Amino acid sequence: MELLSDLRLLQILCAVWFVPHIVGKIIHFPRARGTFEAAGFRPGGAFLILAVCMEVAALLGLLLGIQVRAASLLAAMVLLGAAYTVVRINGWNWRWQKMGPEYPIFWAAVCVLAGFGGVA
Repeated sequence: MELLSDLRLLQILCAVWFVPHIVGKIIHFPRARGTFEAAGFRPGGAFLILAVCMEVAALLGLLLGIQVRAASLLAAMVLLGAAYTVVRINGWNWRWQKMGPEYPIFWAAVCVLAGFGGVA
């Protein structure tokens, strides 16, 4: 008997991967606020708090299986915002060595697939 479907496991993994991002933003609040402001999101503190709230909501929805489609879309919005931030700060470098946006874009796509993967 299978305890978790592959799709459910992917949802949980997508959720758990938000933990270090949330913790990092909270622990390094002044630096994270500066990152938001450098990308043009002002006031940086307000956008940072909004991002943390959205990440927590996405994490809980995906982890607990509550409103998974909405949670996956929320997760994708946050991650595409992160990709935009990376491009605004570092330019359009499609390489991880140069801090490109490929990781958050990939992760956003995986979150959407995790949320809508079972839809026929």
